[in-house]
Amino acid sequence: MPTIATLTMNPTIDVAYEVNQVRHTHKMRGRKANYDPGGGGINVARVFGRLQGNANCYYLSGGAAGAMLDVLLNQRCFVRKPIQIAGNTRIATNIFERSTGHEFRFVPPGPEVTAAEADACLSALAEAEGQFLVASGSLPPGVPVDFYAKVGEIARKRGIRMVLDSSGDALRAGLSAGNVYLVKPSESELAGLVGRDLDTVEEIESAALQVVESGQAEMVAVTLGANGAMLVSNTGSLFLPSLKVEVKSATGAGDSFLAAMLYRLAVGDDPPDAFRYGMAAGAAAAITAGTDLCFPEDIERFHAQYADIAAS
Repeated sequence: MPTIATLTMNPTIDVAYEVNQVRHTHKMRGRKANYDPGGGGINVARVFGRLQGNANCYYLSGGAAGAMLDVLLNQRCFVRKPIQIAGNTRIATNIFERSTGHEFRFVPPGPEVTAAEADACLSALAEAEGQFLVASGSLPPGVPVDFYAKVGEIARKRGIRMVLDSSGDALRAGLSAGNVYLVKPSESELAGLVGRDLDTVEEIESAALQVVESGQAEMVAVTLGANGAMLVSNTGSLFLPSLKVEVKSATGAGDSFLAAMLYRLAVGDDPPDAFRYGMAAGAAAAITAGTDLCFPEDIERFHAQYADIAAS
C-alpha cells in the first residue's frame, strides 16, 4: 500500500457551517455544521487515505481542542503520531453565505510552541516511515523559521523524499537547505523566493527552473489559482489550465492537489501524469462545500477531462 508521513505543525479543528446572510451584530443561526481535522499535512493525509493510501500523521496537539482533534482523527482511522504541547490547538471557522455564495474563513495564528516542544517533534520524526515526508502548513509562533530545513535533513537520513508546502520565511529556509523532492509554492510565493515579479507564464517557468537548478528542489509545482498550475523540473515543464467548475469552497484545494499527485507518484506514475491527477483533485475540492475536501469519484471525472486535454 502507498504510504506517506505527514507533518502538521499548526493543525486546526475546522468548523464549517452555513448561514443565510452574514450580518454584523445580529445573531446568525447556522446549519449543516461540520467538524473536520485540518491543517496542511492532515488535509493531505485525509485525501491520501480516501485514495486508499496509508498516511502516518505527525502533528502538535494541545489542550481540549487537541483532544478533540485526536478524536476526529481516530474516527477517520489514521495512524496518529501526536506531539503533546501545552498550548491549545487552534480552531478555524468556515462560513458559507447562502444568499451570495461567498465563503468567509477565519484562521487564528495558533498556539505558542516552546523550543523543547519543537525538538520533541523532530525526535518523533526520526522514526518516520513512508515514500514521502510531507511538511505542509504554517509554523506556529515560537517555532524557528529553519525548522523545515531540519525536517528535510531527517528525511534525507531516513531515505524518505521530502515534500514541502509552506510560505514566507519557513518556505525560504526549508528550501535553502536543499533535500526537497517537490515544493508547491503559489505564484506569489515563488515571486518572493526569486525576488522579482512574475507577470507571464515564461517568467514563472524561469523562476521555478531557478529553484530547481539551484539544487533547492527537484520539482516545483506552481499553483496559479484560477489560471491553473505549472510543473517544472530539469526534464521540462508542463502547464495545465484550471477546469471551469462551480467553486463552492477554496478550503484544501492545494492540499487535495498535493495528496492526489503524491498518491499517483507513489504507485508509479510519471510526474506529468501525477500532476494531471493532482489538478483533477484540486478541481474536485473546489466543488465540495465547506471543509470536506475532495472525493475519488469527482477526481476521476475531472481526471478524464485532463486526459482529453492531453490527447488533443
